[in-house]
Amino acid sequence: MKLGLIIFLVVVFLIVMYVISTYNLLVRLRNMVKDQWAQIDVLIKRRADLIPNLVETVKGYAKHEKDTFEAVISARNKAMSATTTESEMEANGELTQALGRLFAIAEAYPELKANTNFQDLQNNLKETEDKISFARQFYNDAVLSYKNKLEMFPSNIVANLFNFKSEPFFEATGTDREVPKVQF
Repeated sequence: MKLGLIIFLVVVFLIVMYVISTYNLLVRLRNMVKDQWAQIDVLIKRRADLIPNLVETVKGYAKHEKDTFEAVISARNKAMSATTTESEMEANGELTQALGRLFAIAEAYPELKANTNFQDLQNNLKETEDKISFARQFYNDAVLSYKNKLEMFPSNIVANLFNFKSEPFFEATGTDREVPKVQF
C-alpha cells in the first residue's frame, strides 16, 4: 500500500513540476514578445520624431505638394495614436507608404537632394527603417516561439488552463506586398 502511495505522490509531484515549468516558460515567451514589441515601439517613436523635420525640409523646396505632406503627417499621427498591436501595425504600413511618396517627390528637386540637412534626415530615417525591419523579424521570431508553445501538446493544456492568448505576427499590408513599378 505504501509503495502505491509513493508512486502516486511521485506522479503528482512530476505533473505539478511540469505545470510550473511550462507556466514559467510561457510567461517568459510572452514577455519576450512584449519586449520585442517594445523595441519596435522605440524605433517607431524615433521615426515619428524625424518625420516633422523631414517634412519641413521638403516643404521649403516643394510648396505645391501639400497633399503629400498632409498624408505623411496624418499617417504619422495615426501611427502615434494607435492603441492595439494590430492598429499600430496597420498605421505603420500606411506611414511607410506615405514616406515613400515623400521621397519620390524629393527625387524631382535636385536642390533638395543636395541639401545636407535633408540628406542627414533621409539617412537617419533609412537607418531607423532598417532597424524597424530587423526588430519586426525578431518580434515575429518571438511570436513564433510563443505560438508554438501555446499550440503544441502537452504545453497547450497548461496554456489553456491559465488562459494564455496568442499574439499577432507583424505582417505586410496588402499594398506593401505590391511590386513597385520602376520606370526609366
